[in-house]
Amino acid sequence: MSEFPTAPEQLTVDWLSGVLGYPVEQFEVAFFSEGAGVMAWVMRVLLQTPEGRPDSIIAKFPSPSQVNRDVAHLYDMYGREVKFYQEIAPHITVRTPACYYAAFEASTHDFVLLMEDLGDMQIGDQVEGCSLAGAKSVIAAVARFHASGWQPRRFPDLISHNNPVQRDGMVSGFGAGWPVVLEQFGDLIPEDARAAGARIPDAVGRLLDAMCQDPVCLTHADVRLDNIFFGDGEIALVDWQSICISAPEQDLAYFITQSVPAAVRAQEDLVAYYHSELTRAGIDYPLDRCRERFAISALYLMCYAVVIAGTLDLGNERGQALGRTIIENTFGALTEIDAFALLSHEFK
Repeated sequence: MSEFPTAPEQLTVDWLSGVLGYPVEQFEVAFFSEGAGVMAWVMRVLLQTPEGRPDSIIAKFPSPSQVNRDVAHLYDMYGREVKFYQEIAPHITVRTPACYYAAFEASTHDFVLLMEDLGDMQIGDQVEGCSLAGAKSVIAAVARFHASGWQPRRFPDLISHNNPVQRDGMVSGFGAGWPVVLEQFGDLIPEDARAAGARIPDAVGRLLDAMCQDPVCLTHADVRLDNIFFGDGEIALVDWQSICISAPEQDLAYFITQSVPAAVRAQEDLVAYYHSELTRAGIDYPLDRCRERFAISALYLMCYAVVIAGTLDLGNERGQALGRTIIENTFGALTEIDAFALLSHEFK
């Protein structure tokens, strides 16, 4: 049994007081509405504390869904996020919530995080989408984050996204999810994408090889609107369960192809905008290489869309709307950049 709470009903005033370092007289757990959290269980804890201390924090526990928790175990998502807050967060430029307490038990994959409540900021909504201005604010912040973690050899223990568990998981997850996606969201999938789907599992390995060649950087690997808070002129990025070493274009492609609506993508060349922000942050990197790896990453991330929409327990009406949004955005974006043609190409 873990030495820390692993579910909200296990919280106590004594434990909260001990780990926060100030007295908590009373507390109340306020659960979010449908759709908050997929791979973990996230909630607000309202606190009665001395003046000057936070009156609310965010608590994060393992997912109550065994299906989703099993996926989190496979990819060590809970261990990665605790490691991020304990070791990596101080070294990056993008804003993240302050972490008040983090613990992980490797033998059980139990964990708990207590974090700053960013309730004064506006959380994004992947189903609703974002404006061009919102998309550009995210892309600029992500470019600065990538520049701060470029060729990150100071984190030797951080896993590359190109690893056997990732490869095998994407191949098997795509195989399980593709028939479900075709059945449930077939009206959103163009004919060329249907034909390409059968070829994706065989391409996963070489897509990852092409993505994860140098230069690489610290990569969030889950940059989507539901993980982004918007404030006055800045964003904050949460949910660091997938942090790894990968191509910078992985974060960029994930955000643009799965969170940015088609009407917004059509307004500006967002890859060129990202590249301009990256070079402005001091990184010397050719635009044509950035475009090439963006397309490769986007095609690989089709696996994410299929796994999320076709295999995870999305749990509620909002979750189903999320699955539909992801599929529609993904296949629309892949068609726009002719990404399926890459299946017949050799990568550099």
